[in-house]
Amino acid sequence: MQTLEALTRDARALARGELSASETEVARQMQICNGCRYCEGFCAVFPAMTRRLEFGKADIHYMANLCHNCGACLHACQYAPPHDFAINVPKAMAQVRGQTYADYAWPPALGSLYQRNGMTLCVALALGLALFLALAMLRQGTLWSSPVAGGFYAVFPHNLMVSLFAPIFVFAVLALTLGVRRFWRDVTHATSGANLSPPAAAEAAHAALRLKYLDGGHGEGCHNEDDAWTHERRRFHHLTFYGFMLCFAATSVATLYHYVLGWPAPYDLTTLPKLLGVIGGVSLAVGTAGLWRLNLRRHPDHGDAAQKPMDRGFIALLFLVSVTGLLLWLLGPTAAMPLMLAVHLGSVMALFLTLPYGKFAHGVFRTAALLRFAIEKRQPNRLGLGGE
Repeated sequence: MQTLEALTRDARALARGELSASETEVARQMQICNGCRYCEGFCAVFPAMTRRLEFGKADIHYMANLCHNCGACLHACQYAPPHDFAINVPKAMAQVRGQTYADYAWPPALGSLYQRNGMTLCVALALGLALFLALAMLRQGTLWSSPVAGGFYAVFPHNLMVSLFAPIFVFAVLALTLGVRRFWRDVTHATSGANLSPPAAAEAAHAALRLKYLDGGHGEGCHNEDDAWTHERRRFHHLTFYGFMLCFAATSVATLYHYVLGWPAPYDLTTLPKLLGVIGGVSLAVGTAGLWRLNLRRHPDHGDAAQKPMDRGFIALLFLVSVTGLLLWLLGPTAAMPLMLAVHLGSVMALFLTLPYGKFAHGVFRTAALLRFAIEKRQPNRLGLGGE
């Protein structure tokens, strides 16, 4: 794990346009891969590589975020360890991706949080916030009540909930937007500079939403703990992502009901917010449980081991949000509902507080890289090398 001094050194190198140690290693490996081309059809990284003879900082950050860590190139490579060339593209790219998130963090001073965003910190933050909310309810005398008619708004007023969550949500969106905007600006100069077109946007959206590059380049899946092919990572990622989006849609529809239609919560199970929330919660719980199991079994050569605490912290928070949300629904008519509400709200607040400085960022930066790839591949290849 990088120290604060190492992060400061990398930040200064970024300002000067110099390559860090991890970026230099990616450049070295790409030079060798460019002379081999065996893996050219595996994913978007290698067609992007063939358009370059040299690899600057922006090129390296761009290709690192195109990499999905499927591991296919590692197991196909004749120069992989223990060969003297020691080519391990997934691991090298993962290390640079972690640096990318820190380099483009906003505010910049918070970039070091990526290296400190571990499972213990995330869960402790969630439980600490839950304890704070529970003590506030206890002081108001609502912690052990079960107001069936008013639902959880009788325990935690709607306006108070909005006043707490709205600033956190706005900050998370702002921090991610400003960070990826800088990334987009830098990689645009490294990828022809052409503007986004509807066909390119459609192709990138298709690749991102289907996780196209987790198929190993042959549709057989990717690798996890060994050289066996598996579709598990792709499936559990889909369950997690679409479960999260369904939960977000449930909240959005409930907001529309409350402010536009004048229908305050609680809602019946047959209503759209409840259906979306239950289906999304179950999907999110199953997806994160699967990703946790895969993360524990993942081979260390298939990624950056230093980022595992961040990965597991994010997975744990998502799982906690989904399970406490489902329990809140089940315990709604009971006296345990206020306490479960405090735990759920604490988990959600912790998730959004750490969102700009955790694993969630990889989806945002990867989508931006896929957009630039879809744009770049439509431009003439000045080197006349490779194919796409």
